[in-house]
Amino acid sequence: MDRYSWAEPVVEEVHPGIHRIPLPLPNDGLRAVNVYAIEQPGGLVLVDAGWSVPESERQLEMLLGQLGAGLGDVKRFLVTHVHRDHYTQAVALRRRFGATIALGRGEQPALERLLNTGALPAREHRARGLRQLGAAALADELEQRIQDNPDSPGVWEMPDEWIDGEVDVPLATTTLRALPTPGHTPGHVVFHDPAERLLFAGDHVLPTITPSIGLTTDPGPLPLGAFLTSLRMVRTMPDARLLPAHGPVTDSVHARVDELLEHHAERLDAAVAAVTAGADTAYQVARALPWTRRARPFDDLDVFNRMLATSETAAHLDLLVAQGRLREQRIDDVIHVAEA
Repeated sequence: MDRYSWAEPVVEEVHPGIHRIPLPLPNDGLRAVNVYAIEQPGGLVLVDAGWSVPESERQLEMLLGQLGAGLGDVKRFLVTHVHRDHYTQAVALRRRFGATIALGRGEQPALERLLNTGALPAREHRARGLRQLGAAALADELEQRIQDNPDSPGVWEMPDEWIDGEVDVPLATTTLRALPTPGHTPGHVVFHDPAERLLFAGDHVLPTITPSIGLTTDPGPLPLGAFLTSLRMVRTMPDARLLPAHGPVTDSVHARVDELLEHHAERLDAAVAAVTAGADTAYQVARALPWTRRARPFDDLDVFNRMLATSETAAHLDLLVAQGRLREQRIDDVIHVAEA
């Protein structure tokens, strides 16, 4: 089977009354984002919303039409996190049709920054952070892309409702349990349906890739530590069907969580080995490691994925320092690491 067949514009009923709807992503190797339409008396509840671009809205309208519904029939958005491929289309549709939006409270600082015209745009913020990781050349390249593709602050607004902690989300046909799962972003939440053994996992648990860690303007301390803790929390719950934001639906959350925990344990060991071999910044360690399932060299990645790889490596190094396996020091505003 084609590994991207899940991204084809086809409605998939994943459970009675629950439909997976893939929506396209512009210029993104992930191909698509899954939103999940939950049928309710009087309308639909969508888990996640898609990226607010014309092709995404057209596809959502077309696929909802196959369910006998339209964009105005969406009454509520439950959004797993604030990244634009999950959040911004909810804002656009709310402006036109009045649907409500719920989002995890932990996303508030990042959203306030996005709405603050006096704050650094997200990509400029990341470029400055890259310099501290020893990646000055990569930061220069990213800043050039910033000039070519300025941020668009108009796509952001506050939600109608903050999901604060572990809370029930009552629907007419079931009750979902919202669970904070920080790591990918500080305010990421998943929605668990214990009665039907379903987990709307957002980007917390993905079936074929590992979600990026701390990809936000305000990642908080030790985002990888938070992510691993969140994974272990999900692992303590009864197993459920995995309804991810990217990739196909699979039958076991537990199986994939076990793979993710093992993967990050291996990456932590590999990072220590790279430091032992002489790498002393996140950028140097990232260049020493293989990337993607195909074990591609760092320099073969595009600028966006080299940025992700460097930030991801920094999250691993921060956790290793906190664990006492490495130590760090700042020299000329660059973070260096060494064996403990």
